[in-house]
Amino acid sequence: MKKRLLALMLIAACAAPAATPRAVIRSEFIYEKAPFPQCHASTIIEVAPGRLLASWFGGTAEKNPDVGIWVSRHDGITWSAPVEVANGIQASGPRVPTWNPVLFQPKGGPLLLFFKVGPSPQSWWGEVLSSSDGGATWGNRRRLPDGIYGPIKNKPVQLADGTILSPTSDETDEKPSKWRVYFERSTDLGKTWTKTPFFNDGLEVGAIQPSVLFLGGEKLLALGRTRQGKVFSITSPDNGQTWGKMSLTSVPNPNSGTDAVTLADGRHLLVYNNTPKGRTPLSVAISRDGAEWKHVLDLETAPGEYSYPAVIQAADGRVHITYTWKREKIRHVVLNLTKL
Repeated sequence: MKKRLLALMLIAACAAPAATPRAVIRSEFIYEKAPFPQCHASTIIEVAPGRLLASWFGGTAEKNPDVGIWVSRHDGITWSAPVEVANGIQASGPRVPTWNPVLFQPKGGPLLLFFKVGPSPQSWWGEVLSSSDGGATWGNRRRLPDGIYGPIKNKPVQLADGTILSPTSDETDEKPSKWRVYFERSTDLGKTWTKTPFFNDGLEVGAIQPSVLFLGGEKLLALGRTRQGKVFSITSPDNGQTWGKMSLTSVPNPNSGTDAVTLADGRHLLVYNNTPKGRTPLSVAISRDGAEWKHVLDLETAPGEYSYPAVIQAADGRVHITYTWKREKIRHVVLNLTKL
């Protein structure tokens, strides 16, 4: 009888949800119902103190022609219903899917919403929308120049001289396919762009979807997704003019998107799948130097896909994270850094 009771207690303990970490102030879905069954690749930005804007792609399934770019606004209390602001309907030819929106607010310019359009990552092109009212309304969409994709998944950064550094990457349809990282630079608030050379051969380290961190002075760090089971790392000593050799860190990566941000106190925060295989758990790590990372909490541990995070630090110091929840919803989590 005692053994049976103990077994039942163990089953109940395993079935119970894990306690919410003390650092998590809020964990919510941006929407409960939407006119699309699947979603992915969210992005988030603070458009005014306490006011947020999120975007993602949604449709019947990734790669389907009906996939469009959706946005939702947070007024400090609740999220608005999702609204589609762009899709792949072409003036001539078949409708194609859209992909990977990225929100970015440059100093001295309008709010920008970058996204990709096309049948696949090997054949897509970049487009951008702009807004002068924090994403309440959007102007006409503009196609980026040929060969310029815009930020491929994660947010650009703006340097002290106003230069926008947009982290991007390329996936070829060669056999074997090459995954290569590079950056696009703009000195005129996104009106024109130049490209850096590729930072890797795409085979020894197959890498895409970088994030950019500030290490102090003119030193930058980029890190992100690879096919090699670890997060990649590469540094620049001169604000992205030149870059060193790409290497693999000790942080696991199951060929899934990551995102990172340099915090106001100089530390760095990384959101990633803390496993060499699969897309759970989804975790948070902190680093003081961008080299050594300490796992500090898990956002998700249950079976399922929890992936493609986006992370920012708001004006009040809190950290906001959005991510794909089982391809069904976008979850928004707010962290109190003093509890980490």
